[in-house]
Amino acid sequence: MHEITLCLNAVEIMQQVGRKNNARRIIAVWMEIGALSCVEPEAVQFCFALVCRETLAEGAILHLEKPVATHWCDACQQMITLISPGVSLCPHCAGRQVRVIADSGMKIKRIEIE
Repeated sequence: MHEITLCLNAVEIMQQVGRKNNARRIIAVWMEIGALSCVEPEAVQFCFALVCRETLAEGAILHLEKPVATHWCDACQQMITLISPGVSLCPHCAGRQVRVIADSGMKIKRIEIE
């Protein structure tokens, strides 16, 4: 379960931001999980609550975003959304030269402090 390590790192970053800005506490955080990250949102929610204990982020609300992977068609040179995840066929030109464009990490997008 690498979610616990990701959450530990995220809370450390959040605390650094909080201390730098003289925060009394961290109210909420918005994080994005990459489409190819192999991170389970439910596990992140669980681990986040655990690692926030006795930190500036204790009780903070976690908002998770998990955008879908986008794709690039080499044939028609544009970003596309596949009709079906299992079909690598461009809906514009029917080309099969389709690449997945997605992030594989986890990012802190916004931190709300008090």
